[in-house]
Amino acid sequence: MPDQLENGTQQTTVVSETSPAEVVRTTSQVQPQTPIGQPQKVLQKKKAIFRTHQIIWYILGIVEFLLAFRMTLKALGANPSSGFTNLIYALSDPLALPFSGIFGVTATNQGNFFEWSTIIAVIVYALIAYAVIQLMQLVKPVSKEEVEQTVDSQ
Repeated sequence: MPDQLENGTQQTTVVSETSPAEVVRTTSQVQPQTPIGQPQKVLQKKKAIFRTHQIIWYILGIVEFLLAFRMTLKALGANPSSGFTNLIYALSDPLALPFSGIFGVTATNQGNFFEWSTIIAVIVYALIAYAVIQLMQLVKPVSKEEVEQTVDSQ
């Protein structure tokens, strides 16, 4: 049975019998799995907060991808009745709609369109995601290195 020492380490003693006349006693100190003063619940909470940060950035990536794809398809003059183009427009319309009246649409010489409002949407969504992450960091600060050192290594 390990003995708990004052500095938080555990001392383990193993007694082995190599021959009837000789007994070997080996003592080693083992660091506990969780750092002193940080119970497992706190570490799990920090890991959950960090995973929430990752989910927010992942969702932002999907939103930015859809809006960038929409802007590219509009600028290149993609056929809106095409299935794929229609899918991208249907998925990105709710994301671009709040910004649709800010700037006009610029038409190019070939009849293609450049939506300035989509660029504004990309910038605003990135700023919102960044602000949410920073707000979470103010409330419960956690760094990637801290999570890797404490929770993921267990």
